Formats: sequence, structure tokens, C-alpha cells
Amino acid sequence: MEPPPPQLARQAIHPPEIRLEHAPVALFRLSGEQAEPLNARARKLAAPGNSCDAAALYRQLQEQDGERRWIRFETERGVERALASASSLVIEGRPERLLALLPLESELEAETLRAWQQLVHVLTHEIMNSLTPVASLSRSAAGMLDETAALPDGLRQELELAFAAISRRADSLADFVASYRSLSALPEPAPEIVRIAELFERLQALTAPSWKSRGGQAVFSVEPPTLELKADGGQLEQALINLIKNAYEATAPQSEARLAVSASLARGGRLRLEVSDNGPGVPEDKIEQIFTPFYSTKAKGRGIGLALVRQLVNGNGGTVRYARSVSGGARLILTF
Repeated sequence: MEPPPPQLARQAIHPPEIRLEHAPVALFRLSGEQAEPLNARARKLAAPGNSCDAAALYRQLQEQDGERRWIRFETERGVERALASASSLVIEGRPERLLALLPLESELEAETLRAWQQLVHVLTHEIMNSLTPVASLSRSAAGMLDETAALPDGLRQELELAFAAISRRADSLADFVASYRSLSALPEPAPEIVRIAELFERLQALTAPSWKSRGGQAVFSVEPPTLELKADGGQLEQALINLIKNAYEATAPQSEARLAVSASLARGGRLRLEVSDNGPGVPEDKIEQIFTPFYSTKAKGRGIGLALVRQLVNGNGGTVRYARSVSGGARLILTF
């Protein structure tokens, strides 16, 4: 009798239960009021260190019907999005509901960043191409006006005001566009060993006095103090400065403004940096947009700061998420 083909032999060694255990999606069995993890990815997703509230996650899963649907849930890294799809079937005469959950936050973030980089690059290039001759012509016209004597004083004054206004707006728009160019022209990271305690000392010396001068407090902590990270030190520092600046502006109305910047090891050995304040926080319906270029919750904001933070952090192999704070205020979590 001939031995079974290699493919059948592998199937005998790896029965369906083992293949299910190592499936590339999180699988759950839905029954009554319960959601039961069926494989390693599902157990990991609901375990401490990932989902902050497994019960809340299970409640969302129970609400799924047969359609694919996006869900959002809290993790130690902040709010994550995943694609959920449920189906009904009969196993050994019993009806079952199975649900597949595929976390896609990191993939969506990477694709979104690439798309925005391309869009910003094209927009800034085209706007500057049109803006440069406008600015040049307005200045040339103003110079020609100075050389023209035969004009009524009233008309001359109106033309001078018009050309000056065009020139000012052109310069202002050029500055505006140049600020967005930074999103599509960041230098490649130059990784080095960054000692987090030393980085925090510099940040504290740079920012704490301004918080103290208005009756506030800025606290920096590292645990353990020997924490290190391989990243571009300048880019990481710039990302944290942007977050601290946002916190400073958000807490301006507070009589006792507080900033807390901490570094620690998360489960799995990941480095976790957290920046939190006691300001008003971000409204629930705006959380998903805060990292989007051009979008700002400030009346006069340009929507660059947080978009730049995410690009700097992602470029150094990390993620940045907004996390809800039980005590109010804003929390942003950087994980590497």
C-alpha cells in the first residue's frame, strides 16, 4: 500500500482544530448572551493588555448580524477599529453563529498616511505653481503704479490698496502652503539609541516653566529610568513637543492646568509613552478626525500638528492613538 500524498499527510498532522487555532483572524462563537473566543487571536484580543473592557467588546460582537460592520473598542494603545462579520451555520445538528474579527487600525493608518502624503504633495505643488506668478505680478503692478504720474489721487490710492492686499494674501497663502509641505517632505528617520530619561529632562526644562508661570504643573516620569528606544531622537522629541503644545493650549482656561508625560513598559515588552492633560478633551464625534491633515478643532488651527505627530511616530515604527480618559481631559498614547 502506497503512503498518502504529502498534502494529505500534513492534513492528518494538522486537524481542523489546530488550523482554526492559528487562523489569521480572531474567531468567536456567539451563543445567547455570550461570545466565546475560539482561537489564539481571539483570546489575545480579549486578554488584559489588549482590550481595556472585554465585556464591552463582547457586547458589540453580540450585536453583529450577517453584514460586515466596523466596530471600535478601547485597548491599552487607545481606540482601535476592526472589521466584524458574523454568519450562521449548523454543526452536528446544532445552530451556531460564528464571528470573524479582523483588527485593521494599523493597516488603515498606514494607507491613510500614504494617501494624504500624495494628496498634500500634489496640492501644494499645484497651488504654489499658480500662486507664485500672482504674487510676482501684484508686486510688479505696484511698482508700475509708482512710475505712473497721470492718475487721480483717489484712483491711485485704491489701486495701491488693492495691490497691497493681493500681495499680503499671496504671501500669507504661500506661508500656509509651505507649512503643509512639511507633511510630505519629512526626512528619513536616522535611528539612534534614545534614553527616555534624558529626553524627558530636556522636555521638562523646555516646557515646565511656561506651565508653572500660569499656575499649572507639568510632570514627567519614566519607569524604569533605564528605558531606551531606537528611533530618530529629533523626530521623537518634535512629536512630543507638538503634543505638549496642544495640551498647553487646551488647558489655557484651567485655573490649575496639569500635564503628565510618562514612559513605561506595556505588556509584551512594548514601550508606551503617554501625554495627558486636564483640559476639555476631544468630543466623541471628532476623535476619528483629529489626525487628519487640514482638520482642526481650534478656531484658527491649520490641522498640521497632530497629522505631523502621527507621521513622525509611524515613520519611527510606532503608533499614536487617542484614548478616552476616565477623569476627563485628553490622553494620547504612543506605542513602539
